[in-house]
Amino acid sequence: MKRFTAAAAALALLAFGGLTGCGLKSGSPLADDVSPGSVGRGRPLEGASLTVTSKNFSEQLILGQMIGLIFKAAGAEVLDRTNLPGSISAREAIVNGDADAMYEYTGTAWITYQGNQDPITDPREQWQAVRDTDLAEGVTWLPASTLDNTYALAISKRNNAEYGLKTLSDVAELAERNPSAVTVCVENEFASRDDGLPGMQKAYGMDLPAASIKKMDAGIIYTQISQSDSCLLGEVYTTDGRIKAMNLDVLEDDRHFFPNYNAAPEIHTATLEKWPAIADLLNPLTARLTTQTAQELNARVDVGGEDPHEVAKEWLVREGFIEEG
Repeated sequence: MKRFTAAAAALALLAFGGLTGCGLKSGSPLADDVSPGSVGRGRPLEGASLTVTSKNFSEQLILGQMIGLIFKAAGAEVLDRTNLPGSISAREAIVNGDADAMYEYTGTAWITYQGNQDPITDPREQWQAVRDTDLAEGVTWLPASTLDNTYALAISKRNNAEYGLKTLSDVAELAERNPSAVTVCVENEFASRDDGLPGMQKAYGMDLPAASIKKMDAGIIYTQISQSDSCLLGEVYTTDGRIKAMNLDVLEDDRHFFPNYNAAPEIHTATLEKWPAIADLLNPLTARLTTQTAQELNARVDVGGEDPHEVAKEWLVREGFIEEG
């Protein structure tokens, strides 16, 4: 989703170069008939022409549509350029001013864009460090949400009725006491990265044998841990809608090994300087975004098959941020 090797980042940059030449300038105007609710009163973006973007997975599409709909309700003409392939394409669109706003993750910026290896444990301190560094890139970060789309291990509630696992330290204790009980399904990349399974084992003092680690595609992992006994534990993303839909328990990273991936609005600085009301429009939305909310909205798309745009609009209306008509 949002973790990249250097090679993948380079390929994404090449892809972005192709987009700027033959597709990034295109997009669909938002035609929704929406009006201000709790935000956007007085239509402070009247006369603005703004472009929103996102990466190409469900959560990003939902968040991108939320920004666009709020901008539209506040009076702006909005061009929808969400669904760009990978993190680098969307990032470069913001840096270059080809897009004005998106939701990005603090961990992605800190590690992938800014080249750091060690995460900052405190979420606010990591956001602050990311924000301070990105000002030189012409990018301004608004305050972050508690929505944290990071790595985790999960177990089915059915299996956890036997083991009662709550934390990764509990997993380490079980692995020491009963090594054969701990089997883990992971993606290939997670199995080899220092910020993945090897680093997690080191941080928690685990030493899982190779036979206990099963590598597979991300989508299969959820099915394996929920519907079979081939893997007791599986790698998941904490905001994935399948966690709730498949009755999984997410184990707490009690030693804070995994980076924080808190979602925050990333704005092209020149745009924010011209339209400072953007901050007042998006800050209340960001404050309402939680990991649980993301799970529920993502499930409507990934499990229920709903359209991300309609999911975003229905939630914004229900929460009172905008009104229809």
